[in-house]
Amino acid sequence: MLEKGLSTPMNAKLAGSGAETVVLAHGFGGDQTMWDKILPVLSQHFRVLVFDWGFSGAVKEQEGLFDPVKHSSYDAFACDLIALLDELGLASTVFVGHSMSGMIGCVASVKRPDLFKRLILLAASPRYLNTDDYEGGFGTEQIDQILSSIESDYYGWASDFASLGVGPRDPLSAEMFAKCLRRMRPEVALPLARTVFLSDHREVLGRVTAPCTIIQTTNDVVVPNLVAHYMHDKIQGKSTVEMIEADGHFPQLTAHLQLLDVLGGILGFECA
Repeated sequence: MLEKGLSTPMNAKLAGSGAETVVLAHGFGGDQTMWDKILPVLSQHFRVLVFDWGFSGAVKEQEGLFDPVKHSSYDAFACDLIALLDELGLASTVFVGHSMSGMIGCVASVKRPDLFKRLILLAASPRYLNTDDYEGGFGTEQIDQILSSIESDYYGWASDFASLGVGPRDPLSAEMFAKCLRRMRPEVALPLARTVFLSDHREVLGRVTAPCTIIQTTNDVVVPNLVAHYMHDKIQGKSTVEMIEADGHFPQLTAHLQLLDVLGGILGFECA
């Protein structure tokens, strides 16, 4: 670990060893503990990097790491990711990005293809808002209501969203994610939610040349299944879609064994 740059404030940690490096990037409201169920297995086969985005409540000093103006697009997050990988001397990585991090990885891979051998896009979406020719999962009124709820009662919304996003069958994981959400400051959550729910990164897909695997649960209340197939059609490089028979937006929490099976098939390892 270097004592300068982004690695220390972003709580970057390297686990395991191996010729290949796997980077695990969490999504909105989470932190690196979201990977705790799959990290022990992956670190038996690879060197694995986990970290916390600047918006995460696990980051002690968010000032400077998350700027609502600077980070009003995924471009700034992609630059942070690139800077972190460069600082740690990592290249040709396997990048696993959950939710918003999937598209951040896509943006970063366009900027610096040398850093990314493969992208694994877990419950990712280039756009959440429906249009006439695209089903993102949310209408304008729904997104307005989400943003209004975050603004008026963030902690109440966090509990509700955690239960909805994780699904009804895993209350322990829902509570774990709710705690992560509640650690994120409301004044950070609102502009970040605007960035996530109102952004449109569909045009980026046509510039992604890294091989991609799109992993989606069969019942994700945040990202419709059609989005996975849309991404598959639009990504320039070789891409495949893997469906996991599970509920919710967080297969790393609710279906981690199935997720490990899929990752094993992609990366060439067997789960013990």
